[in-house]
Amino acid sequence: MKSVVRITLFTLMVSMTSQVCAHNGMPSVHDTVAGIIDRMKKHHAPEALDILTPNEVWDFVTEQDKQSLATQFLKFQVNVPVVVTVMQHRAHKDDPFWLTGGDFKKTDLIVVYDGKEYNVWQREYDAGEIGLGVNSLFTSGEGYFVAIRPRIPQDKLEITGMYPAYHTIGEMKVGERAYFDDWDELEVIPEELQGQTLIRGTDDNKDVARLSGVFRLTPYPATEEPDHIVLTWSEDPKTTQTIQWRTSPAVSQGAVKYLKKSDYHNFNPKEPKVVEAETSRIEDMYVVNDSVNNHHTAILRDLEPGTEYVYAVGDGSDNGWSEIKEFKTAPEGNEPFSFFYMGDAQNGLERWGSLIQKSYLAHPDSAFYVMAGDLVNRGAERDDWDVYFENAEGVFDHRQVVPCPGNHEYHGGDCTLYREHFALPTNGSPNIHEENSYVMEYSNAIFIVLDSNLEPETQTEWLEEQLKNTDKTWKFVVYHHPAYSSGPSRDNPEIRKLWGDIFDKYHVDIALQGHDHAYLRTYPMYDQKRVETAADGTIYIVSVSGTKFYDQGDFDYKEFGMTKVATYQVLDILISGDKLIYRAYDQEGNVRDDFVIEK
Repeated sequence: MKSVVRITLFTLMVSMTSQVCAHNGMPSVHDTVAGIIDRMKKHHAPEALDILTPNEVWDFVTEQDKQSLATQFLKFQVNVPVVVTVMQHRAHKDDPFWLTGGDFKKTDLIVVYDGKEYNVWQREYDAGEIGLGVNSLFTSGEGYFVAIRPRIPQDKLEITGMYPAYHTIGEMKVGERAYFDDWDELEVIPEELQGQTLIRGTDDNKDVARLSGVFRLTPYPATEEPDHIVLTWSEDPKTTQTIQWRTSPAVSQGAVKYLKKSDYHNFNPKEPKVVEAETSRIEDMYVVNDSVNNHHTAILRDLEPGTEYVYAVGDGSDNGWSEIKEFKTAPEGNEPFSFFYMGDAQNGLERWGSLIQKSYLAHPDSAFYVMAGDLVNRGAERDDWDVYFENAEGVFDHRQVVPCPGNHEYHGGDCTLYREHFALPTNGSPNIHEENSYVMEYSNAIFIVLDSNLEPETQTEWLEEQLKNTDKTWKFVVYHHPAYSSGPSRDNPEIRKLWGDIFDKYHVDIALQGHDHAYLRTYPMYDQKRVETAADGTIYIVSVSGTKFYDQGDFDYKEFGMTKVATYQVLDILISGDKLIYRAYDQEGNVRDDFVIEK
């Protein structure tokens, strides 16, 4: 079983360049695949693409396509003549074409990685640039990885110009990682390969060029009418509001018109203000009935704190506006408020949609929604996001969402679609991608959002700085992988140690987490030990709001737990007496857990 992957800072700082460009005039893998799919779409109905045989697909692949697919996935320079060894999972058989039908020769050697056997292919190259191809066109499975040795043993090998640069160098030895994005280890290596230079492969991008079994139909294609309207904050919640929505590409621009709710209800309402939106493309070429959406984002500024506004989104013309929606800005000073917290939605999004709709109807005064990661199951597939936003219609267009990325947002290698769908603050850790972490203040509370998919060290210094410099009464930290796990065989000791120590030092009140799909609330914890009251330590919570459930372990830090229950949580912050009232509700609106913290 694959372990939970912590994506390194080095990986995240470099984009997936093999999929978006090529630097030698040859079309990139991404452009090549897009061209093939476009030709296939012109000859076949969307629903027929997934049943084409490999031979039928090959009819749409040109000789130039083959050259790109065979050489543009992984490239590097060597200073001396070399022998290149490619290790490919045995399940691939005759795929990929450039390996099994090219100049590589199959050996009798076998490498074992994570209990799986890999065939060993070899080819000699002269000094200079080496280009290797895609993992597969027709089957899924494991990615390949590469070993290199000089043809003349006395030569000193140097590898430069790695493209994409996120590939990392290691050594062919037992216990080494074969993929930069997976933590399992090499188990069996033939003697003649031991000690050679290893270029780690990519497991997440193994299907980047697949041309069968990958096409999808979204149940909610975009139209010229605006939909999937979402409120976030990317700037000060007191005086700004960020609004996002989508349309089909036929709508090339967007705008928001708005005014105070009190003015809207007057007998002579004022003329609304209009703000133009920025428009970008969100593309998923595998969503064959709706490959491209236009995504519109507008930021309203100079708003009044603690004020209700009404708004509509559209293309800026006299027609085509959405129905009237509303939002409220954060208060200027310390005022009582409540907010929602939800764990993983991920699976069963229609059922999750019922839960979030019920939560909003039952608690219409709650200010916003905190989502602790794994909003969707397949973060790199736009049709999954279509289902998510469709089921949040009527909620996220009235109440802001404060999300954090989970591991499923990284499905496909990076959480690109997560960032494209949510405009979020850019005030996070400088060591990671903007919007993957951020901080927000609301009334007398601070909310710090972290990305637990990354090495904790990338955010530790920034986290401490936020907690050290805040004067807010209530401190909440939101991240995905729990410091105190709910699952019987899961653990994240590096988060518990590195972040937990800072929580202790500055007394974080509650850590809002997800990932483990079984509800858990810890005792107040300090220095990884139970303490008497919430005044002495931090309460860690794990919740799930979707339909995917796990078993729960029996831990000495667990004060309350339950399994197979989807919940939403409402946290009421009372200013008088500095009191927090926490309640967890199930699908039927029953209170399943509650507690009170008094400062």
